[in-house]
Amino acid sequence: MLGPNDGLSIIVYGQTEFNVATRVKPDGSIVVPLIGKVQAQGKTSLTLADEITRRLVQGNFLRDPIVNVEITDYASKYVRVAGKVGSPGLIPLDRSNGLLDILLRSGWVQDVGSEIIYVRRSGTGKEEQVSTKDLARGTIPDVVLQPGDTVFVPPSELVYLTGAAVAPGSYPLKRDMTVSEVLAMAGGVGPTGSSGKFGLKRGDAKEIDVSGNEKLQAGDVI
Repeated sequence: MLGPNDGLSIIVYGQTEFNVATRVKPDGSIVVPLIGKVQAQGKTSLTLADEITRRLVQGNFLRDPIVNVEITDYASKYVRVAGKVGSPGLIPLDRSNGLLDILLRSGWVQDVGSEIIYVRRSGTGKEEQVSTKDLARGTIPDVVLQPGDTVFVPPSELVYLTGAAVAPGSYPLKRDMTVSEVLAMAGGVGPTGSSGKFGLKRGDAKEIDVSGNEKLQAGDVI
């Protein structure tokens, strides 16, 4: 359905004086040569073409016109994508209204972005949590977005690697991540380290010895 600020190209074949490129005005109307004001908001490109055809015939301007309306810019229908994606901003729903496609058009989630993202609905203000990993694998249905919805990708929670690793530092926490996986991201054990010994400090608890298969939580220090 068309809405304010959507861009249109109207072509009447064989009658170039009727051709026009325009935008839907804030009141939902457009102006067509000779016909004047035509309501466009709420119509599809096909129903708008039918309305223009009817008005041309009714006004005795043309007997049997062939009218084509193309939508050049769906400015009235967009979602907001914010946070840790390649290109945050306003994404028009002109090609697809699926969350997977919108994320791809936004440059996908950055390495420092969280796997769990949020979709806030414009109509209700409710938030939905979505796993981008499950979304990309197709293990959950794609999320259908509506105009005005907001997609937010927060920074990933972190775990911290210290000691005799090749590249100690902070690393984004992924779902079911283990000590061994973080160590692999860090380039492995350094020349003075032992691959069989890992210490884990979680919160205020004392450091404990763990294996490489230990699953990590946000804020863990290895």
